Amino acid sequence: MLHPIPPKRDGDLLQIIDNALAETARKSGEWLVCRKGCTQCCVGVFAINQLDAARLKEGMAELGIHNPKKAAAVRNRAHNSVKRLSPHFPGNTKTGILASDEEAEERFLDFANDEPCPALSPETGECELYAHRPMTCRVFGPPVRTGEDGALGVCELCYHGATPEEIAACEMHPDLDDIESGLNHEVEKNTGVRGNTIVAFCLAK
Repeated sequence: MLHPIPPKRDGDLLQIIDNALAETARKSGEWLVCRKGCTQCCVGVFAINQLDAARLKEGMAELGIHNPKKAAAVRNRAHNSVKRLSPHFPGNTKTGILASDEEAEERFLDFANDEPCPALSPETGECELYAHRPMTCRVFGPPVRTGEDGALGVCELCYHGATPEEIAACEMHPDLDDIESGLNHEVEKNTGVRGNTIVAFCLAK
């Protein structure tokens, strides 16, 4: 099955993100408790861009070659997730693209917050597509500025006992040059598919 291929520079972007995370982890020490099997951030849907989608599909293609049984299980979970989510999906259920109007964005805030990610193994608590996971997954946990107000957010399980100043000193700066936006535009141009989707729709195809 043909699938969109992430731009070559996506590897450079991921290396930048990994380096930023490593530096933040060094500064954070025991405050950053993210570990294999901790799945709180794997429950609840979130928007992914077309660069994320291309990376996930590449991961599925590789998984299908190296472990067809595991890939089939991921796809089956994705199909079941799509069935559950479609009746109230704030977007196009045929394409999986989220609507971008204000009403749809507001609906998305309370949409499927208890839905587990299809890539999450219910048996092991591991991400079956970890090396190809979306950008949101890669930066969740450490202190990262999000939203229009640039508030510094962290996972609620991390940084217990740290002061606001200590948390700020551990801030992660994932993509200062905004390489991701350019690469996402490139994927959208090459595929003709524009807009955000969610993991379930991406993996069900």
